Amino acid sequence: MCTGGCARCLGGTLIPLAVFGLLANILLFFPGGKVVNDKSHLSDEVWYFGGILGSGVLMIFPALVFLGLQNNDCCGCCGNEGCGKRFAMFTSTLFAVIGFLGAGYSFIVSAVSINKGPKCFMANGTWGYPFHDGDYLKDQALWSECEEPRDVVPWNLTLFSILLVIGGIQMILCAIQVINGLLGTLCGDCQCCGCCGGDGPV
Repeated sequence: MCTGGCARCLGGTLIPLAVFGLLANILLFFPGGKVVNDKSHLSDEVWYFGGILGSGVLMIFPALVFLGLQNNDCCGCCGNEGCGKRFAMFTSTLFAVIGFLGAGYSFIVSAVSINKGPKCFMANGTWGYPFHDGDYLKDQALWSECEEPRDVVPWNLTLFSILLVIGGIQMILCAIQVINGLLGTLCGDCQCCGCCGGDGPV
């Protein structure tokens, strides 16, 4: 498999990850699986749209570009013989950088939210953040400080952890495509050995 085939493999992996990221971020708008009456009661990081923008929208475009390389041949790209294969691989490298930045954004937002903890109704009768510096991660007894919404702590922790993992995987895959794309740009595609299994032209 050539560098173009490797890019297609990476693109096919990024698509479901982007969908999972979108779904995880959407679920964060329903803390504890319930609809909140006042949107200001949602954690600030939910509104940063890390999973929707970072791991979702900004990841779908690079993934589609990677998948589009399947229409390339040795004389052109996307059926256009006037467009060089190396230029197509270089373009995919630029999109991989965009995807890396998007995934990095989602990763950072998720890490900050996990450390900060969710916004909830506290025993003092106000809405806020009862946890500090991730202390609730080591002491589950502190979770009782969040009275409403019910189960908001495990809900946010689980979903932001999923986004953290997805963002990390996406960053790795995009970094691989940056290297793969540079190899395709410098060496060409059809003489390169591939990844993800399979044999390509030699």
